[in-house]
Formats: sequence, C-alpha cells, structure tokens
Amino acid sequence: MYKILIIGPSWVGDTILMQPMLLRLKQRHTESQIDVLAPPWTVELLGAMPEVHEVIINPFPHGALRLGARYQLGNQLRSTQYDQAIVLPNSLKSALVPFFARIPLRTGFIGEARYGLLNDARKLSKTALPLMAERFAQLAEDRRGKIPRPLNNPKLDVSLTQRDVTLKKLGLTLDKPVAIFCPGAEYGPAKRWPATYFAEIAQRLQRKGYAVWLIGSANEKESSDKIIALGNPMCRNLCGNTDLTDAIALLSIAQLVISNDSGLMHLAAALDRPMLALFGSSSPEFTPPLSTHAEIIKLDLKCSPCFKRECPLGHFNCMKLLTPDLVWEKLQHIINENKQPLSTERSVSRG
Repeated sequence: MYKILIIGPSWVGDTILMQPMLLRLKQRHTESQIDVLAPPWTVELLGAMPEVHEVIINPFPHGALRLGARYQLGNQLRSTQYDQAIVLPNSLKSALVPFFARIPLRTGFIGEARYGLLNDARKLSKTALPLMAERFAQLAEDRRGKIPRPLNNPKLDVSLTQRDVTLKKLGLTLDKPVAIFCPGAEYGPAKRWPATYFAEIAQRLQRKGYAVWLIGSANEKESSDKIIALGNPMCRNLCGNTDLTDAIALLSIAQLVISNDSGLMHLAAALDRPMLALFGSSSPEFTPPLSTHAEIIKLDLKCSPCFKRECPLGHFNCMKLLTPDLVWEKLQHIINENKQPLSTERSVSRG
C-alpha cells in the first residue's frame, strides 16, 4: 500500500479546494492510504471526505516555529513509514515535519528556501495553473505530469439523517424555502459585504416567502445581529451556534446561498447549492466557487483585487459600490432558475 501524508492548508476554503487533489491521488494510486496533518478546525470537514484515511491534528499555531515539537511529531510519524509527503502550504515550517519523519519523497512548490526539506520541489507556473485547486491537484501528478482537465469539482454528501438531526438541534423547520446568508470572512473586513446591504436583501427575500438564516462563526454574531436589527426580526442568527458539521448540513438544505468569499462559500459550492458569491478584495480568478450552480458578482475596479485584509485606500468601494440593487438584479436569475423545491426523498450533497 502506498502511504501518503498531506500537510494540509490552514483555511476551511482551501481545505475544500484540496479535495480534487485527493481524488486524483486515489485515481493514480488505487491501493493507497492518505492521511492529512491539519489544524483542528478542519477535522470535521476532512472526516467527510472519503479519500481521507486519518486526520492528524497539527498542533502548531500560525507563525510558531516550535522546532523541538515539530521534530518530536516527525519522529512519532516515522513508524507509519509514509512513502510520500505532499506539502501544500508554501512556508518553510510546513515542510519540517515530513523531513523529520524521514519520508523518502517530499513534494511541494518551491517557497521560503525549502531546498533540502523538499526533495521533489517544483516551480509553480501561475499562468498555467491560475486556480488554487489546480495548483494543489498538480502536486498529485509526477514531476512531468499534467492534471486532467476538466478538473473534478469538490463534492460533499450529507445524509438526510444528519440534516434532520441538525434541524432538530437548532429548532428549525422547512415550512418555507430557505435562503442562507454567510456574512463573514475570517480573512478580514475587506472581503465582507456591508451588513446594511445584507439586511436589505433579507427584507426582499422574506417578502418573496423565504426564511432567512445567517450562519458563521461567533465572530460574525455581532454583524448578523445588526442585519436582524435592521428590520429583519424573523431571520435566524445561527452564528456561533453551529459547528462545521451543522453548517454543512444547513447549507445542503438551502434553495439560495448568498456568501462573501469565505470557507462557507466553498462549502456551499461543494454542496452544489444555488449561490451568489460576492467578491471585493479577492479574485474569482484564483479561488472561485467550483460549482455550476454558483454565480459571481464583482465590480471591476482598478484597485481590486488587492488581496488585503482591510481596504488600503480607506474607501472600500469594491463592496460599497456593489449595491443591494445590483445584487438583487443578479439574484432574480438564480431564483428563477432554481424554483424546484428540495426533495426530501434523496440525500443531499456533503463531502
């Protein structure tokens, strides 16, 4: 059996974009075991990916070297006798554990002077591989191989049982079509559409008969409370009340998702839900939602994408000028294209 250790990304969205690489590894190495060294907040998501055999918790906070502890973890992993490590982050620190584990083939892109730590270091062509998902998938190929195109989209599957357990846990019902808002973005405020704009769209959707649920981490609770305070008392603010498994189950139910560029956006895409993705400081040319049911709205301003956590010019026009009227106009197409009710007789995507 060919044993592979993946050094996984730190972000939920990037973890979703890793799945096509996992599938490609399984295609190339049919008798393989794929383990992932990953931060604790991605464990539930990785557990939903059938390609993953085991998740090993990455205990190192972002930016922490902790050389001795990395050596100790690598030493512990030697007994597994991995054949290959694939290092997805570009930092030097991320390549240390596979080196200390004495994994014979250590694959990754050149970055932060990792020569020696990686013995299969590859030069990244950003023009040939514009998407993050493509860059990850390329590391599943041999040195001269090319990824198959079109690349498989990420895909998650949710059982009806898990869906119903989550609905009961949160006291939710399906007596109306559900629109889910994902108003946060852990990366920073430059990715977040204004709460006042979400509030206006919530009012319009409720007048059309939708139930509106807001999901995200506890960090989004305050902004979501503002959305409710601005004329939306019937909306449900679930931010901070759900774990990742709950979020996946809820997204699988939605007839409509409106999301900033975030991990939840990528989850909704992997669940193939009808979605409008809002882009400001980031670029759909790099990390788009990979789904045929996802549409993108953005303004082609000269200053965007800047990829900054906060607007470096102070005006935030990439989101402020993306008005509720523009978003509502785009939503009409999505709503009209997806009028069929969610079937209760089939399993919904999660995966």
